[in-house]
Amino acid sequence: MRSIFPGLIAVLLLATGYFCVNAQSPNERDKQKVRTVTIPISIYTKKELKTNQASEYVEAERILVKEDKEDQAILSIRSVETSPLSLAILIQEELTSDFNLQIPEIAKFIRGLPKGTRVMVAYIRGGSLDIRQKFTDDLEKASKSFRIVTGGNTSNGPFGGLSDALGRFDGLPGGRRAILLISDGFEGSQGNISFSVNQSIDLDRAISKSQKRGVAVYSIYSPTQFTANSSSNAILPSQGALDRVSEETGGRAFFQGALAPITFEPFLRDLGLLIKRQFALTYLSTHMKKGYHKVEVTSTNPDVKIQYPRGYFFR
Repeated sequence: MRSIFPGLIAVLLLATGYFCVNAQSPNERDKQKVRTVTIPISIYTKKELKTNQASEYVEAERILVKEDKEDQAILSIRSVETSPLSLAILIQEELTSDFNLQIPEIAKFIRGLPKGTRVMVAYIRGGSLDIRQKFTDDLEKASKSFRIVTGGNTSNGPFGGLSDALGRFDGLPGGRRAILLISDGFEGSQGNISFSVNQSIDLDRAISKSQKRGVAVYSIYSPTQFTANSSSNAILPSQGALDRVSEETGGRAFFQGALAPITFEPFLRDLGLLIKRQFALTYLSTHMKKGYHKVEVTSTNPDVKIQYPRGYFFR
């Protein structure tokens, strides 16, 4: 998996390893100070998501990684078999009772995950985490750990609980990591429905922790009683917060307008495809300066789409 073959046009097979090329080999950087960085990426075609049909393979051709606009050398891209997935499912406790109708679909989704996947189920209330099921590879057991939500008239925000959940990945073996956050995204601690998503300390902290740990955050918008009865002044910034945490960590946000989704089934179907196409990409970074580093991952095949974290903090 650590071999690099110049000029190779690679084929990504589901549940197989993948070799890739970059502009500069590690040998050319032996005398430089370098460090390894691992990020989650999803590689797929736009046609696959549009038709909801996974192809047998994706011709990704050449994968390139830039950090702070400079080419970096890829060491490996590990896939489903070589890097099992750890997935935490987080549910905001204040969601309306409409969410309870989605529990069977979520349980079905868990049972259909690849063998070896570890799943955690937890609920978020007031920024704290109530763990219903610790990480386990017993998918049947995890699928039965849900309980109905009781709702409420407030929305305290999910991002403090999201930060807490990210710490639960620290004791796990290395591998691909992801979170499915089901929330309205409203940060109640701001005290103003017209707040800017960039002003949420808890949101910024959650993004930073996700990037540091290589965890892709996928999110589904589902309203609380507060956002269900609010105008777009509350809903649009809240959805923007979910979109931001997903976009900047290499995940994807799912919405169905301002209303509660009738069913999560199409969202979970797309999520299943993205998880199957998720890889753990490890590369050599030549940037030793502490602070934020911007990342860009591209393919020479124009039909291929890659989701990846937009950057990370190095401390």
